[in-house]
Amino acid sequence: MKRFRFTTVIALASLMLFTAGLAGCRNKAEADRDAYERIQNALLTMTGYAAEATVTYISNKSQHTYQVRQQARMSGEYRIEVTGPERVAGNITVSDNKTITQFNTRVQGRFSVLPDEAPERLELFVTSFVKNYLRSQEVTISVASVGESLCTVLEATIPGEHPYLRTEKLWVSNTTHKPVKLSIYDPDGVERVTVTFESFEFNVDFDDSVFRMQ
Repeated sequence: MKRFRFTTVIALASLMLFTAGLAGCRNKAEADRDAYERIQNALLTMTGYAAEATVTYISNKSQHTYQVRQQARMSGEYRIEVTGPERVAGNITVSDNKTITQFNTRVQGRFSVLPDEAPERLELFVTSFVKNYLRSQEVTISVASVGESLCTVLEATIPGEHPYLRTEKLWVSNTTHKPVKLSIYDPDGVERVTVTFESFEFNVDFDDSVFRMQ
């Protein structure tokens, strides 16, 4: 009789733990789904953004890191200003969606190219990621941690045949619904560029002059 009650207690306890586990899984799944829906809405309704970020370029032999200020519109205009390290601070690249113009403080000069001649610059922006994400035939969605932040991770394919730009991932905080990190990979799946966002502001109302070289 004692054995029966003991077994029954264990069985009931196991059932309660199993039920609680299922409830926990359901709650987590619902929370993840709710976060994704909010993140998707924030990205799809984005008209532009301003951000402070760290950009790291990774080659087979070395890597170079820069602090930058980004400003971009979904319509294609963008501005990126290098704020560090000191030797390159003040370099500015702007695009009015027709021409890309770059100012270099070292030579105190500027030059311009067409957007198709420098696609790697555009891919540094979340606005470009969103467009690629919407065009991708297959997209991947997962959940991962970045530091102390739980993030929804979106993956997209970059169009074209660029040798170093094939796929990209965007980590977005499940709490703030703001981008945390953007990584770009080559055709072999090797990470080539990372953009880590220190601050991010959605839907900034930019004046057109922001995207013209003064």
